[in-house]
Amino acid sequence: MKQVIAETSLETSPRTMSKEARRQQLIEATIQVLSERGFARTTMTAVAQKAGLSHGLVNFHFETKDKLLAETLAYLAEEYRLNWTQALNAVRDDPAAQLNALIEADFKPTVCTPERLAAWCSFWGEAQSRPFYQSQNGANDRFYNETMAQICTNLVKAGGYSEVPPQVARIIRGLIEGVWLDLMTMPSPFEVQEALATVRACAALCFPRHFGPNGLLPPPLLVARNVTFEGK
Repeated sequence: MKQVIAETSLETSPRTMSKEARRQQLIEATIQVLSERGFARTTMTAVAQKAGLSHGLVNFHFETKDKLLAETLAYLAEEYRLNWTQALNAVRDDPAAQLNALIEADFKPTVCTPERLAAWCSFWGEAQSRPFYQSQNGANDRFYNETMAQICTNLVKAGGYSEVPPQVARIIRGLIEGVWLDLMTMPSPFEVQEALATVRACAALCFPRHFGPNGLLPPPLLVARNVTFEGK
C-alpha cells in the first residue's frame, strides 16, 4: 500500500491509472479535504475537485460519503499500524529500544504531516457520534495501547523502576497525542523535532537510566548509570 502512495499523485491522469490507484488518489484527496474543511464540510464534490476527477467517478468508487470516509479512515489506520509495527520489528528485543522505536515512529514523515494530523483530528472529533470510528480503528487502538503498556511493564521490571507501568504508558501516549494536537492547532506551532524532543524528555523523566534528552542512551552510558544507581 505504501508503494502505491509513492507512485500516485493527485495530478496523475485517471486514464492511465488502475482501479486501485484511482481509489488511492481519491483517498489522498479526501485526506487533504478533511485537513482543509473538517469532517462535516467534507463532500464528495470537494474531493472530486481536489483530485481533479468527476463527481461521477467518486460515486463509482465509493457510492456514498460515509463509505469514502470509512475507507479513508481504514487506510489511515492501516498506514499508522504498519508504521509503528515495522519500527518495532526493526529493533532488538529490548524494552528500552522498543519504547524508543514507538516514540520515534509517531514523528516519521510518513504519518506526521499537517494534512494527516488534521485528518486524524477530524475523525477523533467524530469518534463519539460516528460508530465507524470505533468499528474501523478500535482494535488498532487497543493493540497499540496494550503493546505500549507491555513494553513499559518490561522496562520497569528490567530497570528496577518504581513507576506503575499502565500509568507511564498512558502518560507517554497522551503526550504524543497532545503534541500532535499542538502541531496542528497552535498559531505558531513548533517543529516536529521539538515535538519529538518533548516526548523524549518525558521518557527520560520516567526512565532516567535508559533515556536522556536525545532519546535512548547508548550502551556505555546506560551501564555507567546503572552502576551509579546500584551503588547508592
